[in-house]
Amino acid sequence: MAKERILLAYSGGLDTSIIIPWLKENYDCDVIAMAGEVGIGVDEDFLRNKALKCGAEKIYIEHITEEYITDYIYPTLKAQAIYEGKYLLGTSTARPCIAARMVEIAKKENCTAIAHGCTGKGNDQVRFELTIKALAPEMKIIAPWRIWDIKSRDEEIDYAKERDIPVPVTKEDNYSMDQNIWHLSHEGMDLEDPANEPQYDKLLKLMNTPENAPDEPTYVEIEFEQGIPVRVDNVTGDVAMLEYMNEVAGRNGVGIEDMVENRLVGMKSRGVYETPGGTVYYKAHRELELLCLDRETLHYKDLVAQKFAELVYYGQWFHPLREALTAFVDETNKTLTGVVKLKLYKGNVFPAGITSPYSLYQEDLSTFGEDDVYDQKDAGGFINLFGLPMKVVAQMRQKNDL
Repeated sequence: MAKERILLAYSGGLDTSIIIPWLKENYDCDVIAMAGEVGIGVDEDFLRNKALKCGAEKIYIEHITEEYITDYIYPTLKAQAIYEGKYLLGTSTARPCIAARMVEIAKKENCTAIAHGCTGKGNDQVRFELTIKALAPEMKIIAPWRIWDIKSRDEEIDYAKERDIPVPVTKEDNYSMDQNIWHLSHEGMDLEDPANEPQYDKLLKLMNTPENAPDEPTYVEIEFEQGIPVRVDNVTGDVAMLEYMNEVAGRNGVGIEDMVENRLVGMKSRGVYETPGGTVYYKAHRELELLCLDRETLHYKDLVAQKFAELVYYGQWFHPLREALTAFVDETNKTLTGVVKLKLYKGNVFPAGITSPYSLYQEDLSTFGEDDVYDQKDAGGFINLFGLPMKVVAQMRQKNDL
């Protein structure tokens, strides 16, 4: 019987470092590793040497940052999709991007299975596996965390030490982190108790705390075309703009979220997210929506945003409904072109001016001064008609002494 060929989603972190030897110990297989580089920068020699030392036949290091921004971040930004009012979906958008490339490599290498290091308690297992099911329904999936005897990260560290595998964490410094160009997430250790205030001075890696941010505000200017950033100050290019925005926002302490969220698998979890540039992008995009979308479209789009966020969080990026909602979002973003100026100050983002050729704001209609375009007497008839159902209900209640 021929050996299996298994493609492993590989990061070089604790989980995937021990999965390579575990697969080889438990399957008659060759392991091919694939690392999706989504904007954090990797030491390719280190990653390659480590994967091969752990027993991989070969490793692919795929640079997909540009694709991640344009094909996953921008559609989510345009939707204003935010999960449970706080989470800007950093890991949620990256997983389908990485998994889609994994499917391509797995097919190229004639693999019989794809493996990942996601735990059985988390959301990422769903995001990886639904993408694989959508793009390669015939592919077998192996999830070691759901079937091996290891029950904790401490046991993972022991397993690695027994096999002389270097790991980037210790039992004393063991936060679970995920990073890409959009965000950095932190879970575990003292964060598992929501009563504990995060140790931000120890925790944060992309940004200052608001207390340590500059005492003077920083102004930034973002230009959009149809809902997509095309210039940040004098910087252009999708990757360069986001890197620049991350640095500026991070320096000013913008983009920290501490939240208890509802995982797809049914439990609540607590994490801290650093999303500096993304927070500013969302704020700027929202200001354009408020200026350029009519009331009914804006309010309905807000409903769509919540559903869009749920679909992305739940790993359903390749679901037909997400694709259909994106078509709606694209249509509503056609007039979201303009320049937004923002003031960043000690963790806050304030609008500081906005212009657009598609602005629906008319000063002569909105003014509190004298105008010749709005007859205030018209409001009386409007209120009478708009309030008629409420008046009828009130009369019925009076008649029946309710």
